[in-house]
Amino acid sequence: MKLGGFDISASALTAQRLRMDVISSNIANAETTRAEYVDGKFVPYRRKMVVVEPIESPFRNLLNEKMDGSAAKGVQVTAIQEDAAPFKQLYNPTHPDADANGMVSMPNVDVLKEMVDMISATRSYEANVTALNASKSMFSKSLEIGR
Repeated sequence: MKLGGFDISASALTAQRLRMDVISSNIANAETTRAEYVDGKFVPYRRKMVVVEPIESPFRNLLNEKMDGSAAKGVQVTAIQEDAAPFKQLYNPTHPDADANGMVSMPNVDVLKEMVDMISATRSYEANVTALNASKSMFSKSLEIGR
């Protein structure tokens, strides 16, 4: 018996959970000016993003799966990348990390954008839970047919 729907939903749940964790980390570090020590000075936290891609198989496996009628694989997290956007500059001469001009390099995290991403990840997670429950319900109903 093939359980492709369960596998697809499970992989998506795992990916969205990791995405929510990374977004939470971004929000928690939105004000962190000393995340790393590089070349003798502190560097602010840099926003991280999760890269999710479909699971692909070699052509031969894909052909065999198409012949069997089960080509679905799900998704996988392929990387967690740092955002290359520049750090925000904030004028605050009293801050301990201020330069000679009173400018402080702040993380490139936009909390509003992170909240929108969090809502998106949460909705995706909920949709996959719903799909998983629907698959489970269909399997249990099909088992009742034999009674």
